[in-house]
Amino acid sequence: MSTNKIILGIVTAAVAGAVIGLLLAPEDSKKTIKKLKKKTNELAGDLIAALEKSKAKATAAAEQVKKEGEAYAEEYVDAAREQVGNI
Repeated sequence: MSTNKIILGIVTAAVAGAVIGLLLAPEDSKKTIKKLKKKTNELAGDLIAALEKSKAKATAAAEQVKKEGEAYAEEYVDAAREQVGNI
């Protein structure tokens, strides 16, 4: 399972737990809504941070693959030129 799916699952479970807990709590509805908004904003911030971290990792991996691909391409082009020169 990918890291993004795990993070999304954790965040979804946390949001669901927070919503259920706040809705079942014996408090005034205005206080409950205020707490719910605050918790949602906190969790949204956590999700954004996790997604940014995943994006950074993906970008770094893509750059590494690109560099390796360019190195292989250059190696094979040089080998092909050498073979053509031997003909």
